[in-house]
Amino acid sequence: MASFSIAVAFGVRLLLVMLFLPFSALDKILNFRGAVGQAKQAVHATAPATALILAGLFVEIVMSLGILTGIADRLAAFILAGYCGVTALLWKQFWKPGDFWSGGKGRELFWDFWKNLALAGGFLLVTFGTGASTVESFVSHPFASSKPYRISETAR
Repeated sequence: MASFSIAVAFGVRLLLVMLFLPFSALDKILNFRGAVGQAKQAVHATAPATALILAGLFVEIVMSLGILTGIADRLAAFILAGYCGVTALLWKQFWKPGDFWSGGKGRELFWDFWKNLALAGGFLLVTFGTGASTVESFVSHPFASSKPYRISETAR
C-alpha cells in the first residue's frame, strides 16, 4: 500500500505541473521566437519580452521539479501559483476584446483566465495544505519540504 500511496502523491503532483513541464517549457524552447512574439503583446519590446520568456522557462522548469521532487516544494508551488495569476492577468484579458457576449475571443479568454486561477488554487493547496493549521508552517519555514512521499507510521 505504501508504494501505491507514493505513486498517487507523485501522480497528483505530476498532473499539476504537466502543463509546464514538459509541455509549455518545451514549446518555449522549440518555438522561442514565437514565444517572444507572444510576450511582446504585453511588453512591446524584444529585450523585455525575451527576459520574460527566459524567466518563464526558469519558473516552469525549476519550480515544477521542486514540486515533483519535494525539494522546497511549498515555495515552488507558491511561485507557480503567482506565475499562473500573472499569466492570467497579462495574457488572458477576456475583458479587452469586447466580444464576450457574442461568443468571440473574449469568451474563450474568460475560460482560460479562470483555468489559470484554478490551477493557481491547486498550487496553493500544495503550498498551504488543506487546513488552516498548516498555513503558519509555510509562513515560518517557506523553504521546508512538505515531505510528500513520506509514509507516516500511523498510515501503515
